[in-house]
Amino acid sequence: MFHQLTYNGTREENYALVIEQLKALIAGEPNMIANLANASALLNQFLTDINWVGFYLADGDELVLGPFQGLPACVRIPFGKGVCGTAAAERRTVVVPDVHQFPGHIACDAASQSEIVVPLIKEGRVIGVLDIDSPIKNRFDDIDRRYLEQFASVLVSE
Repeated sequence: MFHQLTYNGTREENYALVIEQLKALIAGEPNMIANLANASALLNQFLTDINWVGFYLADGDELVLGPFQGLPACVRIPFGKGVCGTAAAERRTVVVPDVHQFPGHIACDAASQSEIVVPLIKEGRVIGVLDIDSPIKNRFDDIDRRYLEQFASVLVSE
């Protein structure tokens, strides 16, 4: 059974704890959709100042909406388009301090001001992305990037 914790440590300690929580949540569960659903719920209760967190899954040459927390979202995003499609096509994490300055940004939630997208890479191929939006500009930094990449790595390792 999951119990919500209070995160009282440094940001790094708190991220390390949430990664351990993720490991416990997905241990022994082979269904990726179930694991992504729990992962999005976990991040939603852990992260502050966000308005959307979830996953898009690779389907051919586009990303299709997967489990998430937040307002209804765009359903399909072509690889190379928007922040999610760019992260998938370039196989790298994309941190956007101000989404209105990102060429080709796809606005699903008008409140979003900044975004981070981490590709999910398994066995050498992109299987999806972790997408997190914030209603605050400059919400995401290198600490977020490093630990969210670790979080994504744990997800695809199961």
